[in-house]
Order: sequence, then C-alpha cells, then structure tokens
Amino acid sequence: MRLPDLEAWAIFAAVVEHRSFSGAAEGIGLSKATVSKAITRLEAHLGQSLFHRTSRRLALTEAGKPLAEHAARILAEAYAAEESARDAASAPSGRVRLAAPMSFGVSNVAPLLADFLTAHPGIEIDLHCSDAKVDIVAEGFDVALRIADLPDSSLRARRLCSIAAHTVAAPAYLAAHGTPTHPGQLGDHRLFGYSNVAGPWRFRGPGGAEVSVKPQGPLVANSGEAIVPALLAGLGIARLPGFIVGPYLADGRLVEILTDWPPSPIGLHLLTPPSPLRPARVEALITFLSERLREPSALSQAKAA
Repeated sequence: MRLPDLEAWAIFAAVVEHRSFSGAAEGIGLSKATVSKAITRLEAHLGQSLFHRTSRRLALTEAGKPLAEHAARILAEAYAAEESARDAASAPSGRVRLAAPMSFGVSNVAPLLADFLTAHPGIEIDLHCSDAKVDIVAEGFDVALRIADLPDSSLRARRLCSIAAHTVAAPAYLAAHGTPTHPGQLGDHRLFGYSNVAGPWRFRGPGGAEVSVKPQGPLVANSGEAIVPALLAGLGIARLPGFIVGPYLADGRLVEILTDWPPSPIGLHLLTPPSPLRPARVEALITFLSERLREPSALSQAKAA
C-alpha cells in the first residue's frame, strides 16, 4: 500500500492559506519551485486539478475545495502532535486564535483574558469578535464560542451553559401600542429582527402550547447591540439575550413581556476543529473558558450606555 504524500498535502494547505505559491513558499521556508512541484505531484496522484491558475489569480477548483479542508486538518494535526511533544517538557506557549460573538466577546470573554494571560505568560491570544458565523477550520481558529443551536457537523462541541433570551420593549412603546399577552398578538406590533438567526421566534407557554412568530418590522441587524437604541427609543419589540438587555431591564428602560411564554434558552457552546490532538496552549484556554463560563450566573452584564 502506497503511503500518502503528507509533505504535498501540507504544502497544499499552505498554498490555500497564503493564496499563492510564492506566499506559501515564503511562509514555510521552501523555494517556489519546490512548492509548485509538490502541488503538481499531488494533482498527478489524485488525477485532478486543485487550482485554477492565471497570471493574476489562484483559485481552488471545485474538486480542490473539499480537499482543502482535509489538507488543513492534516497540517494542523501534524503541528499539534509536534507541539504536544514539546509542551510536555515546558510551559504552554504560542498563539491561540479565539472566535466569539461580538457583544458576548466584548462583555464576557475579553474581561476574562487578563486572568488567563497572567496565569499563562507564554501564551498569546488572538481574539476575533464578530457576529458572522466563522468557518473554524478554513479560517484557522483553534477555539470558537457560539451561542446557537448547533447543526450536526464534524466539529467538536462542548455545551458550557444556557443563556436566557428575553422579549423586551420600552415602557413608552407599550404605553402607545399596548402590551401583548400572547405571542399571537405580536403580528400587530413592530418587531426587530436579528439577521444571524434564521427562522421565526418560537414560544412555549402554559400547558406546553407552542407558537411561532416571524419578526417583521422597521429594523433588522446582524448585531444585537445595534437593535438596542431603537428599542430604547420606543420603536418596537425585540428578543435578545440577557447579557445585552440585562442592565436595561434592571434600570427600567426596558420591560420584559410575555413572561408566561419564555423563549427557550440558547446554548453557549465551545467549538474546536475535529482533531482530538491539540497543543497544550489550546487545552489550557479550553479548560479556563469551560470553568469560567459554565454557569449563567457567572456571565457579566454588558454596561448600559
């Protein structure tokens, strides 16, 4: 049985990451000719082209796109195996790339990192806060936090805790338009939508009754924080997590409605690439976040402006 050409697979992953042969060659310390020969060798072995090449552009072929993920995994596992061996004899060190939702990352993750960095002076954190759904493998993240119901995937997932969502409005809006007592009445109101979550608002009420409502109104945003000013101005109703609306509920600027019909809690998950091999620095961050974010009561509340 012929062994796989692991060097060619690793070079393929580097070309995909750097988006050029010359960039990959510089990044991994090889000549451009060596990189080109490795790709040609791999294409010949697979019997298909991996890249569309022009004088100005390099792009993956349709055949190359799914293989790029496999190549990235091969390279990541090789690095992880080597680093695990080195880490066994020394304190964890190096960079960890961490992705988190924008509002949650700023209000709940960033404040924890000072403690982690103090405990692990050899580790560097590259924190990426965005409400866009990141491709962990393709974008090279070691760890990602995600607040959502997760679809089946090859990623390794750990549920840390549940985060409560609240249906809220400003007192001025409710005074002008009335307070809904049943989700079915929301169709007569202005509802603000969160574009990163597809589908209707789902409610479960007394006796297990279930109601779904499609939010329609004057504002849709891909950030929960971006909806808050319109809420405070009394322009509509929204459904947002407690770490965003908690301070406004506490000081009365927002009011929770439909308390007999609470939204189902949303899971906070920690995701990692499929490989069980991880450097010690990544394991250290996973352990830290799992301990500090495992209880909803430990989640800090975003400061009200």
